[in-house]
Amino acid sequence: MEDFEAIYREYFPSVCRYLFSLCRDMTLAEEITQEAFYRAMMGIETFRGQCQLYVWLCQIAKNTYFTFLKKQKRDGGELSAHAADEAASGFETELLDRETARRLHVLLHQLSEPYKEVFSLRVFGELPFSQIGELFGKTDSWARLIFYRAKTKLRRDLDEDRL
Repeated sequence: MEDFEAIYREYFPSVCRYLFSLCRDMTLAEEITQEAFYRAMMGIETFRGQCQLYVWLCQIAKNTYFTFLKKQKRDGGELSAHAADEAASGFETELLDRETARRLHVLLHQLSEPYKEVFSLRVFGELPFSQIGELFGKTDSWARLIFYRAKTKLRRDLDEDRL
């Protein structure tokens, strides 16, 4: 159990950042990260070492988050207005005006997978391309290409809106 505590201390911040890149709500990201680490601890014997431990933990975290979303949808619950405000605030502080931020957020959510997730992992999760590639079972070159295409599409769509 002491070894798992070391794993927890080392990987919790990175896994939490990854989840934050998906949900844009730090409180929710922390709660889901806690749940994901609990699940990882209960199933640590299933880790076969075929990927990095960090990648395995992120896969558990991602599945935990998607399970949470399905439960929210099934229960008719929605994320709070506070969570929605927090999601937008990251863009608002980095962009010149709220309308641009709102439009970029809309465009990001309209991207198809895997473009949306790769872009979010890179920008919000601050993950290197090598780890993004591993999460998808692909190469870092693949992750770079998908990120580039997503960024190009977002720029083009944002420029078209300004015309």
